[in-house]
Amino acid sequence: MTAEMVAPAWMHTQISAEQYDSWSEEQCAGIEIVDGMVVVSPSASKRHNRLARLLANALDAAAGPDWNADTDFDVRLQDVPLTNRRPDVTVYRAETIDLTPTRPEHVLLVVEVVSPGSETTDRIVKVDQYAKVGIPFYWRIEQAATGVPIVYTYVLDPANKSYRDGEMFTGTVKATAPFSVTVDLGTL
Repeated sequence: MTAEMVAPAWMHTQISAEQYDSWSEEQCAGIEIVDGMVVVSPSASKRHNRLARLLANALDAAAGPDWNADTDFDVRLQDVPLTNRRPDVTVYRAETIDLTPTRPEHVLLVVEVVSPGSETTDRIVKVDQYAKVGIPFYWRIEQAATGVPIVYTYVLDPANKSYRDGEMFTGTVKATAPFSVTVDLGTL
């Protein structure tokens, strides 16, 4: 059996920004592009999706007219080689809602909910990528065995292009400037 029989050609050849931009939303759903290569993500659990949706809704409500929060949202980290990420939640400038894909300079916060199979990517790889492109805040949510999520927050140090540890929360999440939000994550 050849690679062509297992996966379509576009999954094992480098994709350009122009090619990706020509694809439909359905073709782009559930994938990320890293260094020009398609990365297919396994379907997230219902608990994962619910947590991301509840957090996005709370952040969106708290953000006011200047910021939006969404799930399943492309962020173009670099054009060559193409790197697109789809954080579980993205908080971005409201006036850029129609810009596709969203650029890092329009993003305030990205949130990744860690799932089995995404641990290394969410804890190490994405943190480095988001910091290098200058996204000011990064949250990583771990789904603890107790059922109460643990939220790790990180703040960008622009001089080093790396994140420094922020606060850690369990059960309740509180965002800081430019908006404030409280979410009871313990009831999920």
